[in-house]
Amino acid sequence: MIYDVVHLTRYRYGAPVAFNVGSLRLFPREDEGQRVLSTVIEVFPRPQSWDERHDPFGNRVARMRIETPHRELRIKATSRIEVERPTRHLPALTPPWEDVVALAAGTSSLAPDSPVFAIYPSRMVHLFDAATVYARESFTPGRPIYEAAVELNERIKADFVYDAEATEVTTAPSDAFKARRGVCQDFAHVMIAGLRGLGVPALYVSGYIRTLPPEGKERLQGADASHAWAQVWCGPGFGWLGLDPTNAIAEGDDHVVVARGRDYADVPPVEGAIVSFGGHKLDVEVDVIPVEARK
Repeated sequence: MIYDVVHLTRYRYGAPVAFNVGSLRLFPREDEGQRVLSTVIEVFPRPQSWDERHDPFGNRVARMRIETPHRELRIKATSRIEVERPTRHLPALTPPWEDVVALAAGTSSLAPDSPVFAIYPSRMVHLFDAATVYARESFTPGRPIYEAAVELNERIKADFVYDAEATEVTTAPSDAFKARRGVCQDFAHVMIAGLRGLGVPALYVSGYIRTLPPEGKERLQGADASHAWAQVWCGPGFGWLGLDPTNAIAEGDDHVVVARGRDYADVPPVEGAIVSFGGHKLDVEVDVIPVEARK
């Protein structure tokens, strides 16, 4: 499937901004099953400086600096992506989760795909007993790791309510877990906290999910905005496998991966600092439009 993705971010400031510096993670990733055909980012006012790099997780990041006084900042990212993810192995064929935990704990690699980044608490995902106990219900002794993770993914969807008013971007996973409510960011953080509590490597994924569902299918939660889900390391033979607890599905051709990290703090689409004395209003619009199915 080929998608056209448009991500528009607009800040309106209550007072003139004299200086604006920021980082943008709006470039979809080149990953297995995902090929970026084009990405164009337009910024108004035009930045005086712009440079690009890759962060420790392999995400492409642009840094910009705006010195033109302004009351509005507009960032438009337009991408065309081809997605055709490989058929996954049966969950029962993945190794026992305890074996994967042992392998991850003994890993010394600091490569972008290393599981070592994904087994410890991070800025926005602390470990708490309730999430560990909840995850352990699926991770029974000797169970194949992906089979257990799929069940956990489905249980979160069944036990939690999608409620855009229940949480904020800074809500701790323990609070979302207690309330059993939240949005895709909360569901992903809760799942990651439970997995890491067992020693299972888990990363946070930021991206998009298709806006228009196939005929006869229900609309997926998280469309028309940045979406989030989790990836679980299933050992060197299987690598990172994605699961979307908001919709109780695996990462598939409906998903477009933009960035991944330990939690949301590693992958915000736009972050930075301004010099101003007023407040601001933020509006974000996302469109993920299927262009054609790959022949």
